[in-house]
Amino acid sequence: MDDPRRTESGLPVEPVYGPDALAGWDPAERLGAPGAYPFTRGVYASMYTGRPWTMRQYAGFGTARESNERYHRLVEAGTGGLSVAFDLPTQMGYDSDDPLAHGEVGKVGVAVDSLEDLRLLFDGIPLGEVSTSMTINAPAAVLLLLYQLVAEEQGVPGDRLTGTVQNDVLKEYVARGTYIYPPAASLRLTTDLFAYCRAELPRWNTISISGYHMAEAGATPAQEVAFTLANGVEYVRAAVAAGLAVDDFAPRLAFFFVARTTLLEEVAKFRAARRIWARVMREEFGARDPKSLMLRFHTQTAGVQLTAQQPEVNLVRVTVQALAAVLGGTQSLHTNSYDEAIALPTEKAARLALRTQQVLAHETDVTATVDPFAGSYAVESMTDDLEGAALALMARVEELGGAVRAIEQGYQKREIEQAAYAVAQGVDAGERVVVGLNRFQAASEEPYEPLRVDPAIEQEQAARLADLRARRDGAAVARHLDALRAAARGDANVLPPMREALRSLATVGEVCGALREVWGVHRPSDAF
Repeated sequence: MDDPRRTESGLPVEPVYGPDALAGWDPAERLGAPGAYPFTRGVYASMYTGRPWTMRQYAGFGTARESNERYHRLVEAGTGGLSVAFDLPTQMGYDSDDPLAHGEVGKVGVAVDSLEDLRLLFDGIPLGEVSTSMTINAPAAVLLLLYQLVAEEQGVPGDRLTGTVQNDVLKEYVARGTYIYPPAASLRLTTDLFAYCRAELPRWNTISISGYHMAEAGATPAQEVAFTLANGVEYVRAAVAAGLAVDDFAPRLAFFFVARTTLLEEVAKFRAARRIWARVMREEFGARDPKSLMLRFHTQTAGVQLTAQQPEVNLVRVTVQALAAVLGGTQSLHTNSYDEAIALPTEKAARLALRTQQVLAHETDVTATVDPFAGSYAVESMTDDLEGAALALMARVEELGGAVRAIEQGYQKREIEQAAYAVAQGVDAGERVVVGLNRFQAASEEPYEPLRVDPAIEQEQAARLADLRARRDGAAVARHLDALRAAARGDANVLPPMREALRSLATVGEVCGALREVWGVHRPSDAF
């Protein structure tokens, strides 16, 4: 850190904390009991004393068949849930044979163009027994419907499916850039998915409101909490405006945060986020179901903090980050592989990342008691400070008209970029120590052979698409895509006609293209 007496959020850290740090502090108001409002101590009364968090490893590359083989090996190694990475064309709603997909097919995730690809992806995986998270945003509804169709073919009804679609497009405008439609249309699609899942997939988490990507772009912990929860407020407002009752959809909302190496502040961050969300849901939206007040979240260790230099040191970083997530009360966790700063993780590295979680769960005592930091002078003070900083940023978003209006004015993006620049300056000046990068360098690096994706995958996917288009009923596809366009022009839920188009073997690109024709695409303003 730039100053050892400052947190990553720029908040002061005292050399010693004592009872006076919590003078006038009401434990009942600030903490409550585990599993009870305001959920500072965790969303469940027993937390990990009953069972550990879900160990969910993020994986996907190349073709659906290759990724399927990796999933089977992860399940055999003991992972408790699958987490699917999609390639960039899929994330942007383009087919693998689209000119805009050239050079990117299968590179940062698995290529999925149609129902046939998803069948291959989950071949031999019992969807009624495994929980699946899909990191997909603008085309989230498309991929979820494909998942539902594959489950139906396995004989698994929608009410047995469990998992999450990320489905958080607002953060794409802030930090990532894989958006398709303008914000208003994207919110329409999100609320349509909320309503559809309430009827069809009641156990599915309909959104994972993400701060992780903001943090990877440079957001401080306070910014990560503030901008993520502000986006959450925007989604809830949109759903309520669309006629949904808050307690009908809020229990299925989930969140996604990063875990950095600054362990104490990260623990405080998670505790503060739970407390803020519980109060917002109760006081602003009048939620009454306790599940509507719970901030349940997935955590991923901080990829941005990994180094290509001395990559084995990343094993230490990831362990500290994972411990921060666990002590902070995460519901599920992905631990990054030590070689991710170089290339896609090798199978050995992915297995070691999973073993890190298994050691924490089974060889330490962190699962023996709930919220072991409760009452800590340091952590409780840091939790209060971080809560105050996050609330101030959320208030500024409100002054600008809410998350969407603030995004349109470039506010969140500017704030994050300024924070990222300050970190980069500190690293360049040597004021922030990064082991192996600007201090404690090795005289020479051992050779490393990264995992590489075969560029022939692009031609293979294009050939599969050509074959699919030749075999399917083209008239039925056209009819269902027309029905989708009609729903998008009106106010009917777009997911039922979308599902039928996908069932008839319409491709991901064709479905997203039909919506582009009606809703248009987002063009960033000059403020960005």
